[in-house]
Amino acid sequence: MAANASAPTLGARIPRLSISGIVGIIVVIAGALLLLKNFTVAPSRFVEVTLIGITVGCVYALVALGYTLVYGILELINFAHGDVFMLGGMFTITYATHFFGLHHGQGSLTVPIVIATLVLTMLTCGFINASIEFIAYKPLRHAPRLAPLITAIGVSFIIQDVGLAWKGPNYITAPDVFPHRDVFSFRGVDYGWNKLIVVVITIPVLVALTWLVQRTRQGKAMRATAQDKDAAAIMGINVNRTISFTFLIAGSLAGAAGLCYSLYVTTVRFDQGFQLGLIAFTAAVLGGIGNLPGAVLGAILIGLIQAWNEGLPWHMPGSDWTQSIVFSILILILVFRPEGLLGERTPEGG
Repeated sequence: MAANASAPTLGARIPRLSISGIVGIIVVIAGALLLLKNFTVAPSRFVEVTLIGITVGCVYALVALGYTLVYGILELINFAHGDVFMLGGMFTITYATHFFGLHHGQGSLTVPIVIATLVLTMLTCGFINASIEFIAYKPLRHAPRLAPLITAIGVSFIIQDVGLAWKGPNYITAPDVFPHRDVFSFRGVDYGWNKLIVVVITIPVLVALTWLVQRTRQGKAMRATAQDKDAAAIMGINVNRTISFTFLIAGSLAGAAGLCYSLYVTTVRFDQGFQLGLIAFTAAVLGGIGNLPGAVLGAILIGLIQAWNEGLPWHMPGSDWTQSIVFSILILILVFRPEGLLGERTPEGG
């Protein structure tokens, strides 16, 4: 009798895989085997492409964190965030070349100029993003969710038009200021200075953001506001100021991403922010939107997937399929695991 009584309990512990789960496992195994085959065919190429994917993922992470911060506070998908990133790239080139006269061959003087440009670009984009929140989103704070969403799309087009009127329809070029020699070259694996600068800038920014959110008084106010705005207000937190501060930080992250992108790719155009913003948003959803480590994880994974697809030689779909693969991932995540890889499933309403 005791054995029979325990049988249902033991059976309940056995996970049941749905058809979608089985298909997902098959896709993951097939992808892993394809990557393993590419590694055996061209190991040095595989490692070099993986490093490129991590570099690109770092840029996506900075942008994805901005989406995650704003969504965590307001549950708003700020579609204008990618265009603030685009402005960050344009401000980087303007500050670096027109204000500081940055050009190739300046040697060690390049470092303080890049740091000064980073600070100015982050401050500028942070101010722009906070202004957008004050002008466009704050009056809609208690409106139906569709209203601020449509407004965000409208602000995105406005910023694109600003970039078009400011710099024109063509690409603008950043100076190629980094040494052409590699940071290291080992058995056919080359890693250039333009890739290293992205990682060198991204890691301290991510560490500073984590410290800000987890350790500071303002970070605790942000987390409290994200949990319950009314309760936070009762506890004496200035909710409006906290939301504005969140947009300021998100805009600063977009500015840092704009600098990394413009110095890495060296070209920026008025319409690049929308496309890259959608990819970064996909990364945020993949990791679990509203979850800071999840946004970074999702961005690195998207960067790796993009690099592997475009850079590996053996039986990969190729660059024409990159956007299709990325947005297919977005659809699958929204259908089968909307909380993302690191997110937690929470009930609606109640």
